[in-house]
Amino acid sequence: MGLSRSIQLPSGEPSWEAVAKRLVSMGETPLLRMIDGQPAFPDETPPDDWRELRVTLSGGMITLKRTHQAWTLVTWGTADEALTAAEAHLAEAIRLAHASEQA
Repeated sequence: MGLSRSIQLPSGEPSWEAVAKRLVSMGETPLLRMIDGQPAFPDETPPDDWRELRVTLSGGMITLKRTHQAWTLVTWGTADEALTAAEAHLAEAIRLAHASEQA
């Protein structure tokens, strides 16, 4: 069982680096675990054409799927308070990075 939240990005997408910087400014330490189904080094930078990332934040692991004009955040299992907060941080970081790159 999982929960998902989609963020619509009709006018372009932020870079993963911009999102990661926003997360750090929120007190999170994003660590990549997988890029497109392949194991990743925690500080690895995904290629520009990535489709799926698995990232560990303070509350647990979140899958980030990229589709045309949207990023979907997926949490698996029981989403406790810590994982829900981490997911909210990731969603906000995506929105803020997107807004700053569009400005």
